[in-house]
Amino acid sequence: MADPEETKQAEGERQASRRKGFFARWRPFGGRFQRKAAKDKSASEEKVAVATQWQLMWWRFRKHKLAVAGTIVLILFYMVAFGADFLAYVDPEASEAQRSLMSPQPIHWFDEGSFRPYVYPQIGRRDPITFKRVYVPDTSAKVYIEFFGSGFPYKFLGFIPMDIHFFSVKNARPEETIFLMGTDMQGRDIWSRLMYGTRTSMTIGLVSVALSLFLGITLGGFSGYFGGILDTIVQRLIEILRSIPTIPLWMGLAAALPSSWSVNQIYFAITVIISLIGWTELARVVRGRFISLRQEDFIMAAELLGCSKPRIIFRHMVPSFISHIIAATTLAIPAMIISETSLSFLGLGLRPPAISWGVLLQDAQNVQALVISPWLLLPSIPIVIAVLAFNFMGDGVRDAADPYG
Repeated sequence: MADPEETKQAEGERQASRRKGFFARWRPFGGRFQRKAAKDKSASEEKVAVATQWQLMWWRFRKHKLAVAGTIVLILFYMVAFGADFLAYVDPEASEAQRSLMSPQPIHWFDEGSFRPYVYPQIGRRDPITFKRVYVPDTSAKVYIEFFGSGFPYKFLGFIPMDIHFFSVKNARPEETIFLMGTDMQGRDIWSRLMYGTRTSMTIGLVSVALSLFLGITLGGFSGYFGGILDTIVQRLIEILRSIPTIPLWMGLAAALPSSWSVNQIYFAITVIISLIGWTELARVVRGRFISLRQEDFIMAAELLGCSKPRIIFRHMVPSFISHIIAATTLAIPAMIISETSLSFLGLGLRPPAISWGVLLQDAQNVQALVISPWLLLPSIPIVIAVLAFNFMGDGVRDAADPYG
């Protein structure tokens, strides 16, 4: 009779043999997978080794989901700014006292089971108790909306005459029948004015940052590269500008603008005023980087080859930290937008008939007006979204450009 211990031991050896045979059969496939993984890893390392700085930044940037989302939102904002005339269905300056402070009008998308958007005309009447003008929809009539219809004439890109708009209304005047975001105190359509305001506010940020970028790189670069008396003058100027309270400085400079200036002149002046402070921080950063770079071997080699000073600064030194400049720029644009909005909101920036987010929010200064007409605060929503999108994109660019991240 077989010993139970020997039987148990023999059974264990048979199972171990079967497992060994199983792994032996699958070992070629496992080795193939390992070789493929090692080959992919080697190809990836080789791809990174030969990639340029911009490619590495892009690969890291697209891993930042919030930064990518913010970039998409900003692209949409600038598309709105580019096609503001096309997206606005009413002349932003068209006003009518009988349409004052109309509430946002809902769109009915389906008519009798089919996709056919329409709105009900609004009828204004005087409330016999409060004596306020109220508006009620006339449900007996329907005003149908058509896409890519005709509307008020404009010049696309400033020189191409057109009258096609993204949407319009059939057989009716749009300024009398459709009010997507309501109207302001003068009866002007808020949606159309918001489209034009987006163009002004988003572009003034770019122009201001471009001017600040030029001043910061130029003055900070020459200050850090040459040093001496030039460095002392530039640094004392920066300290004087940064010691002055920002809001009073802007208020004083903006109040000095002549009231007879045109919209374009005021736009240019406000851009310069905002840029007067924005360049100082970047100039200090550029100065510090130049002081550390001017002793590098490649700078000495450029000097020995006879390169001019401006060429050394802008061709050799600035590109070495261009990623930091890009990150600083993306974070500076929202500050410029908020500055313009604040000045215009206080009545010290852009003035009517100019249209910007700050000008649109001037009607929301009165708390009583906000209680009665809360839709006057709608222009603040794109401000919040744009600033958040810029900050997210700036964080992503800064992380992607950080070589130690």
